Amino acid sequence: MRLALQAAQQALQEGEVPVGAVVTQGRQVLSVAYNLREQQSDPTAHAEMVALRKAAQELQRWRLQDCWLWVTLEPCPMCATAVRLAQMEGLFYGAQDPRIGGCGGWIDVIHETALGPIPQVRGGLLAEEAASVLQLFFAQLRTQQARRDG
Repeated sequence: MRLALQAAQQALQEGEVPVGAVVTQGRQVLSVAYNLREQQSDPTAHAEMVALRKAAQELQRWRLQDCWLWVTLEPCPMCATAVRLAQMEGLFYGAQDPRIGGCGGWIDVIHETALGPIPQVRGGLLAEEAASVLQLFFAQLRTQQARRDG
């Protein structure tokens, strides 16, 4: 999760919403990513999606059934569904997202039985640190907006 937090810090420095993600296979790190929506003008370039794509390319397969996703914020429904479709073994996440979280924060896609085997899920890892990076980003955004409006 520390690597995911470092990736979130990188996103913060680049003006992206600071969410970081890591995919591991056993003790091996397959990918580290962060949000790239602004840079790539891509609504699907969430940290999780970028990390899953990189891991799949690294392994040369789309099934990631022996892999884990570590992400600083509860995945949205799109990303939670991608975890399920990739048949991942498990998911760890930091801060909960009651607004659009797909693991029970807003909706519970991750545990939907129609999508096949349910991965192991654990939330709340380093949640305060993950939340503080997001809070800093949005505070900076509000300050910038106030300067423009003022």
